[in-house]
Amino acid sequence: MQRSKNDVWVGLFVLIGGAALVFLALQAANLLTLNFQSSYPVIAKFDNIGGLKPKAAVKSAGVVVGRVESITFDDKSFQARVTLALDQRYAFPKDSSLKILTSGLLGEQYIGIEAGADDANLASGDVVSSTQSAVVLENLISQFLYSKAAEGPADNNAPSGAKK
Repeated sequence: MQRSKNDVWVGLFVLIGGAALVFLALQAANLLTLNFQSSYPVIAKFDNIGGLKPKAAVKSAGVVVGRVESITFDDKSFQARVTLALDQRYAFPKDSSLKILTSGLLGEQYIGIEAGADDANLASGDVVSSTQSAVVLENLISQFLYSKAAEGPADNNAPSGAKK
């Protein structure tokens, strides 16, 4: 009888530990967000979203103020349509601008909000017109290489400027 009681307690402890590990893994992967604040949807259109994913953070001044709710393709304007869920407690002016930024050099992407100066605030369902697309590292590298190729080959017969 004593052995079966210990087995039950050990099994319960293992189940709780497993559930805690699953919870931490989901939180670390940004797949689970426990937010009990009410939110309002705001829509933004971008030419290029890079590697932005649903559930990505929406930050202003480094503070998470919402999450990316969904990403779809608008076949009329040929742009990415990003729906944001902003926390109800944060109000941003209508002329605020949105940028897709990267955490670190190769980190995950998020949306940054720069507040404007308009008296009216964003409301549920508003479309933000001032957006800046993601900076794609491959495009920057190709532009750099193209500009170097346009300069032409280096002249090896040029004087070095130092006297021998």
